[in-house]
Formats: sequence, structure tokens, C-alpha cells
Amino acid sequence: MKCYLIAKKLGHSFSKPIHNALADYEYDYKELEESELDKFFEEKDFDGLNVTIPYKQTVMKYLDSISPEAQRIGAVNTIVNRNGILTGHNTDYYGFMYEIGEAGTEISGKDVVILGRGGASKTVVCVCEDLGAKSIRLLTRDSIPEDFYDGQIVINATPVGMFPDTGKSAVDITKFTRCEAVLDLIYNPANTKLILDAKRMGIKTANGLGMLVAQAKKACEIFTDTQVDDKKIDAIRKNIEKQTKNIILIGMPGSGKSTVGKELSGRLGRPFFDSDDEITKLGKSPAEIIESEGEEAFRKTESDVLSELCKKSGCVIATGGGVVTQERNFDIIHQNATVVFIKRPVDELATDGRPLSQGGEDKLKKMYEVRLPLYKKFSHIEIESQKTWQETAKLIIDAISE
Repeated sequence: MKCYLIAKKLGHSFSKPIHNALADYEYDYKELEESELDKFFEEKDFDGLNVTIPYKQTVMKYLDSISPEAQRIGAVNTIVNRNGILTGHNTDYYGFMYEIGEAGTEISGKDVVILGRGGASKTVVCVCEDLGAKSIRLLTRDSIPEDFYDGQIVINATPVGMFPDTGKSAVDITKFTRCEAVLDLIYNPANTKLILDAKRMGIKTANGLGMLVAQAKKACEIFTDTQVDDKKIDAIRKNIEKQTKNIILIGMPGSGKSTVGKELSGRLGRPFFDSDDEITKLGKSPAEIIESEGEEAFRKTESDVLSELCKKSGCVIATGGGVVTQERNFDIIHQNATVVFIKRPVDELATDGRPLSQGGEDKLKKMYEVRLPLYKKFSHIEIESQKTWQETAKLIIDAISE
């Protein structure tokens, strides 16, 4: 069996590993220009297709039949080839149903605000209608009427905040006074700005990864004409999260973040990046920037470098000791990571080549007292530094694996 995901451009999709985990069939990516679609569908050299933007509506003209849910939505994301007969389906419907359940929220009787009017929003509208939403309002980024801010469920069906253009949100969620849940169809990064803002407000959230896996599970059932256990959805989602989340190390200067990071990189087979090294590649070391331009200039450069580093997936990243002093770095670091605070006694911290650590142990102690609550705020896991870097790395791996 030969199956593909087709689109104009593909570069951040998780679909291949998902389908590989669901069943034993050949699944690959195929980028097609619109001018190539006629020939591709004429040859029909496939057994099943998944379709993503911008072709979910375009492909409908090539189909012999379309399922009722796909006709109602007006878009197709799954196609099966049975003896040359092409039938289109929309499994995003099932996927979004799963995301709602994952968030633990109710749609029935609620005022729903949907961000975006594209193809994805059509699926969301159908699901919300079927679940008995009290009202459904679609919002574009051009203007936001005041009455939209009373929405109880906010759903992002736009690409705003998606990799690589992260750190943006289609709406300011803090203005929603009755919001109970935020659902984002984006899955890369795991935490968009919209989701991070909602989490700070104590609002229920879910990203689009569960939806992606669930719709793939339904597509797999269509391709193979078999049933797949729903338990696979959560297992695959958790495995993808584990593989794609960065491990970001924070802690005082000289606490061993770089050394432990390299050890983790070797043990886990993940790429390693040191933010200070990446800054140095720009022309000046952190110490040189601080000495010639001041700490403020250095912090700005540090945030810019972190912003690019943290867009990566599945890496180990060691940060500078003062990264937590800049509030803007919180969202940058938390968009797709498990953050580990390495705690090392002040009297064991290395200070050579670190201008902000000079001035004796008393200065370091005062710095630590100021930064400790920030390290705790930024981190998911706290690890006591051990006698050897290898032991520290093992503790981190054990903690992440729990």
C-alpha cells in the first residue's frame, strides 16, 4: 500500500512518523505545484492520500465521490483509491472532536469564537454546530467587535503563531472576560503565544497535536478498511511530544549547563546548542558584548539568539545564567521545551571568564538569591548537581522519562 501527504510545501509535518506508528504501509511526503495536480490524479499512483493546505478544496474536482461530512464541510483531507475510484473524506472532523475532549471542555450551550475564516474553520464550525454551541462567531484579524470578547470558547483556526513565525497571536486572549477554554489547531510549536497567555490566566488549553494524530488514525482506518484502537492516539501523541520537545538547561553561571548538556546530547542522540556559543558566532563573545556595549545590549542579543534556537525541535539547549532575568524569555523558552534547573552550591560555581560573576562569593550569593525564584518560575524540573556531570545527566534523563 502506497500513501502520501500532499501539499504545496511541506517541512514541519509529523504525519509520517504518526502513520508509521499506526500501521504497516508505505507513507511519504509529496510536494506538488498546482500545475502538477492534473497529472498526479490522472496517474492515480497511490492507494491513499492525506491532503493539507492549500489543496483541501482544490482536490475535490478530481474525486468520483465525496463523503457526506466532507461535502458539508466543503473540504477533503483524506482520499482513498479503490480500483481507480477516488473517494474523499474529511477526518479533521473526528480529529477536532478529539481535541475538544482532550481539553476537557464542553461546547454545548457555549458562546464560541473561531479565529479565521479559512478551510480549517469550516471543520470547526461543523463540529461546534453538532455539539450544540449556543452561538458561533467567526473572527478575522481585520477588526474585532467588542462583543466578541464575551466568548467562552476561543478556537484558533489561523496559522498565526505557527513555526517558523512563532511568538504571535491572532487575538489578545486577556481581553476575553468569560473564556473557559482555548483550543489551537497549531501543533508546532506545542505552546503558541495564544496558549501560553491562556495558561497564565488559568484557562483550559489544547494544541493541535491530538487533533493531528486523531485525524491520522481515522485516515488510517479508511486506507486499510480496519479499526485502530483509540488508545493509540494518546500513546503516539505522548511519544511525539517526548521526541520533539527541547531540553533546555537553566541555572547560575558556572553551574555546568554546557557540560551536562553535551553529556545529554551524547546519551540521547540529540543535537546540542549553547546559547553563549551561538552569540559568539555573531562576532563577539558574551563577555566582550557586556564589556563594550553593556549588559542591556547583551540581553537583547541573547533573547534574539534564543528566539531562533528555541524554534528547533528535539534539541538540548544550554542557556546563559541570566536568561531568567528577562521576562520576554519565558515564552521564548516555553514554546516547545522541558526546562531543567541545575542547582549547584554557590561556592562550587566556576567564575573564570564570566564578568557578571566577578566580585567574590558574597556577590554571587546575592545574585543567586535574586535569581532563585526566577529559576523556579521558569523550570519544570529541578535537579541537584551531582559529583560528576554524568550523574547529573542521568538524573535529568530519569526525571524527564517519568
